[in-house]
Amino acid sequence: MSVQMEPSGEVINDLNPVCRKQPTHSYRSYLLSVSILLVFSISGCAHYPVNEPLKEYAPEAGYRAKNVRDPERSDDILFFVTFSGGGTRAAAFSYGVLEELAVREISINGRKRRLLDEVDTISSVSGGSFTAGYYGLFGERIFEDFEQRFLKKNVQGELVSRTFFNPVNWVRLFSPSFDRSDLAAEYYDKYIFEGGTFGDIAARKGPMVIINATDMTYGIRVGFTQDMFDAICSDVSRFSVARAVAASSAVPIVLTPITVRNYAGSCNYRMPGPIERVFKESQISERQFYLANNIAPYLDSKKKPFLHLLDGGVADNLGLRAILDRIIYRGDFWKTIKGTHHENLHKVIFIVVNAETQPDSFWDRVESPPAFAAMLESYSSIAIERYNVETLALLKESVKGWADQVRTGRCPKGKISTRPGSCGDIQFYVIEVKFDALKDGEERLYFMRLPTSFKLSPEEVDKLRDAAHRILAESREFQRLLKDLRE
Repeated sequence: MSVQMEPSGEVINDLNPVCRKQPTHSYRSYLLSVSILLVFSISGCAHYPVNEPLKEYAPEAGYRAKNVRDPERSDDILFFVTFSGGGTRAAAFSYGVLEELAVREISINGRKRRLLDEVDTISSVSGGSFTAGYYGLFGERIFEDFEQRFLKKNVQGELVSRTFFNPVNWVRLFSPSFDRSDLAAEYYDKYIFEGGTFGDIAARKGPMVIINATDMTYGIRVGFTQDMFDAICSDVSRFSVARAVAASSAVPIVLTPITVRNYAGSCNYRMPGPIERVFKESQISERQFYLANNIAPYLDSKKKPFLHLLDGGVADNLGLRAILDRIIYRGDFWKTIKGTHHENLHKVIFIVVNAETQPDSFWDRVESPPAFAAMLESYSSIAIERYNVETLALLKESVKGWADQVRTGRCPKGKISTRPGSCGDIQFYVIEVKFDALKDGEERLYFMRLPTSFKLSPEEVDKLRDAAHRILAESREFQRLLKDLRE
C-alpha cells in the first residue's frame, strides 16, 4: 500500500480511494486507526480448522477397528485397555502401564510376543488421551521421547503463556470462531502430535485408539471413530489427533469446547444393521434403545449444524463405555465377535487404568460454607467417581453372561466343552489399575491428591510410572492372566 502526505496533512492511499475521503488527521491518529482496524481484521479471520466432509458413506472403509488391525496380532486374544482422565497424572499413570506391558513377554502358538503387541484397542478420555494418541501415532517412539515432549514438560505454563503473554493470540481470541481450546489444539498439534491424524494411526496398523469427548448439549459420549463420524458425514481419518485430544481434555470453564461441523444428509448415510434392528425388534433392553437412540440428534444437520465437544470425563471418565456400548447395542458378546477374525478367540482382556482422586475432607471440619471452587470441584468429582463405580460394576456383571453367550453361540447344541482350545474355552480378565490397590495408606493419599493439571514435577511423574508398574504386576487378575498364557 502506497501512503503519502499532502501539505495539508491529508493522507492519500493510492490503492484505497475511500481513504482519500477521510477528514484530515494527524499521522499518529491515522496509524492508531489503522492498527485498530488491523486488530479487528485479524480477530475476525481467526477460525478453528473445519473437519472434512465425507463424500460417500462406505461402511467398510475408514478409521474402524477392522481396518487398523496388525496381522501379526493373535486372533486368540481380544485385548482392551482404557485410560481415565486426570491431567498429566492420568497420562503418566497410563504410560507406566504401557511400560509394564512392554516388558511382559508371552508365548502364543510358539511365538514370543510382548503383551503390549497384543493390545487391540485403547479407549481414552481427557489426560489419558495424550498417552493413547501418542502411542497410536508413534508406537515404540513413546518410550524414547514422550516424557520430554509432554509428561515432564510444563504444558500448562506454555498454554498460559501463549494465552496471556502473546499479543497476537489476544487478538485471535476476540474471534467468535476461535477460543482457548483451539489455541491449545494448535500447541498440541505442533509440539506433541506433529500434525498426526487418525489416518496416520490407521496406516501404522494399530492398535485402534478411541479418543472420547462429550457432546455439550446432550451429554452423549462422542468417540473419534468413523462409525461415529459416518452419522455426521465427516471423514475422521483426516481429523487431527491433537484436536481430538483437545476436545477430550476440554475441562468445562477452564477450557472451551471444540467445535465440529455436522454435514449429515450429504453422504447417503444408512444406519448400520445392528442399530436399525434395535428400532425394529420388540424385545430389546432399555439400554439398547437408549444407546441406539443417541444417534438421532446427529442425523439432522439443519437442527444441529454443529457439535460442541468437551471433556470426555463428563460422559465416562474411564474410557470404558466406548467398548461396553458397542457390545450392548449389538445385543450380546457373541453377536459382537461373530463373523470377525476373533470368532474363535479364547481370552478377552480388559485393563482399566483409573487415575482416581479422593475427595478432600477439609470442609467437613469447617463450619463456614465451602468456597465456590471447592463446591464445583466436589460436585464434578463425586459425579465422576460414582459413575465410574457403576461402569465397572456393569463390566464385571456382564462378563459372566458373555462367556455363556459365546459358548451357546459357538458350540453345537448339548455339546459344550470347556477343555483348552475347545468351542467353550473362553476366559475373561478384568484387571483394574488404580491407587486403591496400594497397601500403604500415605502413598495412596499422595497419588490421589496430586493435582489434575498439565504440570507435574519430574519426580512426581516417575513416582506415578513406578506405581503403575507395581500395581499391575501385583494384581491377582493380572497374575492369573500371565499364568494362563504360560500354560
